[in-house]
Amino acid sequence: MKELYLSGSWYYFLLMAVVCYFIGCFNFAMLIARSKHKDVRKIGSGNPGTMNMSREFGLKIGFLNFVLDAMKGGIPAVVGYLIFRGYVFAGTQVLVSDFARYLCGLFVVIGHIYPVTMRFHGGKGIASTLGLFWLSLGCENPWYFLIAFCGLWLIVLYIGLTEWGSMGSLFGVSAFSIWQGVEFFLRYSGTLSNGYVVCLFLFLLAINLLTWFAHRQNLVRLFAGEEHRTSIRKLSKGKRGTQNM
Repeated sequence: MKELYLSGSWYYFLLMAVVCYFIGCFNFAMLIARSKHKDVRKIGSGNPGTMNMSREFGLKIGFLNFVLDAMKGGIPAVVGYLIFRGYVFAGTQVLVSDFARYLCGLFVVIGHIYPVTMRFHGGKGIASTLGLFWLSLGCENPWYFLIAFCGLWLIVLYIGLTEWGSMGSLFGVSAFSIWQGVEFFLRYSGTLSNGYVVCLFLFLLAINLLTWFAHRQNLVRLFAGEEHRTSIRKLSKGKRGTQNM
């Protein structure tokens, strides 16, 4: 393993953070809706995300939007991983690739939820976050890529059975975070107080806080018994589901 000194390469991480933020600012829902001469912010729930796109334009368009947002969250993380694969921070055994992929992912999610291009009112970050974990876990172990893919389908199944779209998505994000957190805990069990290791766990925590906070209105309605359900079965038949997500 080659050693990387943060003091001489900090600007690489700053550049990655800025680039990934602006990648996150690119909203595919807005682009797809505009191709259909509509403004997604003025239809349905007004949220430029997968669920609103599915209700307004059909499940196929919603799925396309999900895949694009997922790749937006996952690909920058994989690029960060590949660039710094084989490096450790000087004086530690902490993999720079671990730090880089979740730094990239975090700033994509921030850009998606708070895009400067949309006056800081973006989507809720679920698809981008799920894509981030899916591809990042795949970097850990090729088998994880397949297992995480199955996990995504379990989320879809949960939503299909319960019709609670927001809760299914949030539970999925939290489950993937715990999975990755356990991997980091086992890998760095002897150096958990190291600053870089602490940052890894803070990145995971921040990603969760951002997505849960973005769904705060959904959670308030849910606890008040006012949250509407989303039926994937109805959406697949071309009918509208209803939920503010």
